[in-house]
Amino acid sequence: MTADKPLRADARRNREALIAKAREVFDAGDFFDLRFDDFAQLAGVGTGTLYRHFPTREALAEAVYHGEVATLCDRARRLQATLPAAEALATFLRGMVDHIDAHEGLARTLATLMADRSGVLAEGSRALEQAVTDLVAAAVRDGAVRDDVDAGAVMMALHGIGAAHDRPGWRAEADGVITLVLDGLRNSHSAQAAIRTPSGRRGARGANSGTASS
Repeated sequence: MTADKPLRADARRNREALIAKAREVFDAGDFFDLRFDDFAQLAGVGTGTLYRHFPTREALAEAVYHGEVATLCDRARRLQATLPAAEALATFLRGMVDHIDAHEGLARTLATLMADRSGVLAEGSRALEQAVTDLVAAAVRDGAVRDDVDAGAVMMALHGIGAAHDRPGWRAEADGVITLVLDGLRNSHSAQAAIRTPSGRRGARGANSGTASS
């Protein structure tokens, strides 16, 4: 199978079924407990079909990884197209915490399998960072976000949140980090203090204070 040749509808369905089943197995943390051939049976396809699409376990993991990145980038674009810029950014970042929390097994398995595929990981990281860059840039244009902080700082915070998943009380701390990031990004001269949360809640100081300390 070549990368440039479009797949027939049945071949595309088989490929998607294999990726979907692998993603489920990753989430459950059982990826290394299965023989590679077992994925064919779980997806309801033949072993030959599995190897035509994914010659190795790593190739299947790479496809799952690309799918995850594409899903997150698509979500960022949808939010940017449908919500005010500040709300889109806040919703995406809080959604990233939800995603990390819900798919811990997937993240751990991919990190293990892709450890020697730094180029693939870098490609995905660049795509995700571009999505965050676009969200931040839109909020800057709206005057809701400072123009002296780039998306790289936001990505570092997200990477730190993911790396610290074993900490007790991780979820509350992760939500707190996102709040700190959003508070730090907020343009103190903007009236759009709603960047703090997707629902537009303000903190006590933001709601009651008419001036910002420097």
